[in-house]
Amino acid sequence: MSASLHVAVLMGGWSAEREVSLMSGKGIAEALESLGHRVTRIDMGRDVATKLTEAKPDIVFNALHGTPGEDGSVQGMLDLMGLKYTHSGMVTSVIAIDKVLTKQALVPHGIPMPGGRIVKSAEVFEGDPLKRPYVLKPVNEGSSVGVAIVTDDGNYGNPIGRDVAGPWQEFEELLAEPYVRGRELTTAILGGRALGVTELKPKSGWYDYDAKYTDGMTEHVFPAQIPDTIAAACKRLALEAHHLLGCKGASRSDFRWDDERGEDGLFLLEVNTQPGMTPLSLVPEQARHLGISYPELVQMIIDEALA
Repeated sequence: MSASLHVAVLMGGWSAEREVSLMSGKGIAEALESLGHRVTRIDMGRDVATKLTEAKPDIVFNALHGTPGEDGSVQGMLDLMGLKYTHSGMVTSVIAIDKVLTKQALVPHGIPMPGGRIVKSAEVFEGDPLKRPYVLKPVNEGSSVGVAIVTDDGNYGNPIGRDVAGPWQEFEELLAEPYVRGRELTTAILGGRALGVTELKPKSGWYDYDAKYTDGMTEHVFPAQIPDTIAAACKRLALEAHHLLGCKGASRSDFRWDDERGEDGLFLLEVNTQPGMTPLSLVPEQARHLGISYPELVQMIIDEALA
């Protein structure tokens, strides 16, 4: 057991993922207290710097998801304040939350990612940016917020109707990518090693925000029932992406695997630099399967940040 610390747990905030962050933060704070640490819980508002200055923590556990907690903004503030914090630093966070910058960082190193391009939302009302089926998603939101899969027989219309609910109503720019059929896989990295591969099987439709965070809506199969070559590739690519982007602490890489194409059908979709730490989240689940309890996981993330 390491020495007792004063840890500020940053959670909440104002992103689309606020509720999930509050759940992550609650679990982390309780785990830290069970380990004998002193905890100050901070639901992040605009006065966050003042609260942190008053708290004077030894370290900040960043349990924020989405912007501004995961996009480099909070990391830059903590750097300026001279505070140590968990997970990735400012530059890594800026790159990893932006799906286009992530591709620019990883694809030249041989990491397979779907092609695609940035489109103005207004363009999709004139015609399809890519051949259907394709995916439209915000350039920098996490947790599958605002993702639309556009198919021939989908209900968005052809061209997409301006009055139909979708990310084109919320974001001026979107990333259009070819849709990769197949299976949803994810791999967590902790302490410089890949923990394993989980397959996510949503009970309805696909793995969207509700499926991620509603108990019973998605079946998690660990270890994923996939060929050893694919499992090894997921672990290798997740670890490479973690290192290439400069991630710290825990990260999680999400993949699509077209099982009709073998290894050529495996694509990295994104790297999460601050993966969820709720009871349903994938990193705690993979750690648990390897005999790492939730409090141990939290302590490992703290230890890496202090190292």
